Amino acid sequence: MIVVKTMPQIEMMRRAGELVARTLDLVEETARPGMTTADLDRVAEEFIRSHGAEPAFKGYLGYPATLCVSIDDEVVHGIPGKRVLRDGQIAAIDVGVKLEGWFADAARTLTIGNIPVEAQRLLAATRDALRHGIEQAQAGNRIGDISAAVQTFAEARGYSVVRDLVGHGIGQKMHEEPQVPNFGAPHTGVQLKAGMVIAIEPMINIGGAAIKFDADKWTVRTVDGSLSAHFEHTVAVTAGGPNILTVAARKG
Repeated sequence: MIVVKTMPQIEMMRRAGELVARTLDLVEETARPGMTTADLDRVAEEFIRSHGAEPAFKGYLGYPATLCVSIDDEVVHGIPGKRVLRDGQIAAIDVGVKLEGWFADAARTLTIGNIPVEAQRLLAATRDALRHGIEQAQAGNRIGDISAAVQTFAEARGYSVVRDLVGHGIGQKMHEEPQVPNFGAPHTGVQLKAGMVIAIEPMINIGGAAIKFDADKWTVRTVDGSLSAHFEHTVAVTAGGPNILTVAARKG
């Protein structure tokens, strides 16, 4: 069942979304070569709890951490630990929070030190693919319009789109209907209505689209070892167009 939110409920989700954005900002400011992924996780959890919220991922289906930190060929769900960040790596940081009963979720792929040009291009393309997907989150459009926009943009630049993992609805549960694939045909799927809130999250690879799970049963990586990038926003569909909830409020 797809849960349509009221505007007051969307505003509650925006508060959670702002905290997600500020957490990602803090992690991005903190991340540098020589740190461990556990260091980043600790910073994020302390920040979230200090603002009266809960890390949405920690304990969810048994997941052991606040962040997902996925490095280089890891697509998503990398578990923070003793791994040391190195110059030239890319690290996808995914985080969710629960604030006063409402969830928000976002991700961005960070650069650790100086990264190769091919990695820079991948990050730029994935970020732009997300933007194109969000532009289609209009009342009256369909999920397939979002999916097709992401796929078309990424594949036109020579990249592949992960097909085995998808975006999702979000609200008082971390994962709600509908699913939001990053591939598909326009004018297909569930029709978007004002009040729907979805997490749009392109996962794009330099090489093939095939993925596999590590022995930890969480970490997902590319089969061919190619680099993967991940960007995500929680977006409300409104009468006035798509409204990104996972951005920090402007100061001043």
